[in-house]
Amino acid sequence: MKTTQRRTLQAATIVVTAALALGMSGCRTTKGPAADAAATPEATIIVGGLEKVIYMPAKLAEGLGLFEKEGVKVNLLGEQSGASAENSLLTGASQGVVGFYDHTVDLQAKGQCIQSVVQLANIPGEAEVVAKDKAGTITGAKDFEGKNLGITSLGSSTDFLTQALAGQAGVKSYTPAKVGAGQTFIAAMKNGGIDAGMTTDPTIAQLVQSGQGKVLIDMRTEEGTRKALGGLYPAASVYMSCDYVQKNPKTVQKIANAFVGALKFIDTHSAAEIAAKMPKEYANAGADLYEKSVNDTKTMFTSDGKMDADGAKNVLTILDKYSTNVKGKGSTIDLSKTYTTEFVDKVPAS
Repeated sequence: MKTTQRRTLQAATIVVTAALALGMSGCRTTKGPAADAAATPEATIIVGGLEKVIYMPAKLAEGLGLFEKEGVKVNLLGEQSGASAENSLLTGASQGVVGFYDHTVDLQAKGQCIQSVVQLANIPGEAEVVAKDKAGTITGAKDFEGKNLGITSLGSSTDFLTQALAGQAGVKSYTPAKVGAGQTFIAAMKNGGIDAGMTTDPTIAQLVQSGQGKVLIDMRTEEGTRKALGGLYPAASVYMSCDYVQKNPKTVQKIANAFVGALKFIDTHSAAEIAAKMPKEYANAGADLYEKSVNDTKTMFTSDGKMDADGAKNVLTILDKYSTNVKGKGSTIDLSKTYTTEFVDKVPAS
């Protein structure tokens, strides 16, 4: 089966899955008591990879006791990709997601209103890593033609970004390979299942240190992101359904306060101090390597949780050109409904 045919079938599967989720969400989001009515409001937030450094503010906020300080009970649950986390929100299984902002644009193209309430980062924090034995022949996105490229899952932000990089380079055909993150990604690269792939720290650090992989396109810095994508690309965020945000502003404010508190801690502390507050099992490849991962990534985070408006426009521009779901629908997307600064603007000064 040709790559274009494969992607068409895969995209159709995603649309059907999302459509089922949307139908279920219509029943879930309009019933039950509002979280704001509880003495101690409770919310479940799905994280598209709890151990990923790009989503570090979630567990850091928990480790610092910031949710408890705000008087809100937050249950953090992990998923291996943003697409899976997104589905949990649409079905009503969770009240929020820590994932990439581009999902809010993608979902609006499908008729859903989802918005970022805290923008954790205005760059992806991702890198395209090439397998060591392919580094001589894959020297840029122009060489993706006909290759097996690792992504966490179809419909994930790694999928969106890979489509963008390939499209900008004029690549017509490649095979997106669902390999997850962490050890499954590393195994796929080691056994030749993928030629290159999009991933994050600490996976990047492990591949580079072991010599199994080499960073090809680095979007962990503003400079690298602008070079690769023509501007900023707001990524890690806390997003929720517009319905939930409108009905539970007090709870959302508490959650925003906690996340911004974590961002301020990242901004004012060393990588060693940050790593010390994270679960010890996240450093399973060694404490020094984990600390390096944090240090290599920590500058990606905002210090105030605010969206870069021009960056949001760039996300839409890229998705409108290269995303299967959004392409051709850019003019119908209302970016003002995909994010809000209402809550981060009200975070008390510390």
